[in-house]
Amino acid sequence: MSYAPETLAQLERDAKEIIARYPKPRSALLPMLHLVQSVDGHITSDGVEFCAEQLGITPAQVTGVATFYTMYKHDRVGEYHVGVCTNTLCAVMGGDQIWDELSEHVGVGHDEATEDGRISLERIECNAACDFAPVMTVNWEFFDNMTPEKAKKLVDDLRAGKEVAPTRGPNSVCTWKQASRILAGFPDGRAGEGPQAGEPTLVGLELAKQRGWEAPPADAARPEPDDPAAGSQTRGDIHK
Repeated sequence: MSYAPETLAQLERDAKEIIARYPKPRSALLPMLHLVQSVDGHITSDGVEFCAEQLGITPAQVTGVATFYTMYKHDRVGEYHVGVCTNTLCAVMGGDQIWDELSEHVGVGHDEATEDGRISLERIECNAACDFAPVMTVNWEFFDNMTPEKAKKLVDDLRAGKEVAPTRGPNSVCTWKQASRILAGFPDGRAGEGPQAGEPTLVGLELAKQRGWEAPPADAARPEPDDPAAGSQTRGDIHK
């Protein structure tokens, strides 16, 4: 591995803390991959080797996981990684147009970074924020109800070094490496900043309050499942 001694020492301290959270070392692989990504910016051969050594598994096993999940990148990523959701609802609401115009505006395509290293783009799948479609993310922070014009201004502001605030969440966007460290399990203490759930998300809660709907208590008795034998008999009767 080619990590500088001080970098390697910090990685080892962080890895020890991560591994201690799990009953078996290999269970810590996902946050470990975020950890090395927070140092290198993407998954490198050094990062794979480090994870394998720390967890007692093979580099092939590490690589198998790292190449399965799209959150782990294998090429250069911008300081601000911008995702445009083009899944069904976001696409219908304008996500495809946002992607086309933003990609042309920035001059890079899917999983590509600008020459100055400030911005990279990704077509992302559903981010479970359909009530705010079309949605974008910057280093996994949400930007809701976007338009092509708003998307281009957002990226221009990021490239100019201006502070931008997500629609929900912290008051400003951290860098890609900082976000990776948070995902490794080292919080930055900003989880409670800014707006949390938005108005569309809270509509269901308000309806439940108005109509007196409540979830059953956790210890509530649950109905017994149907007798499997009785079910089989019923199916048999159908085929008679």
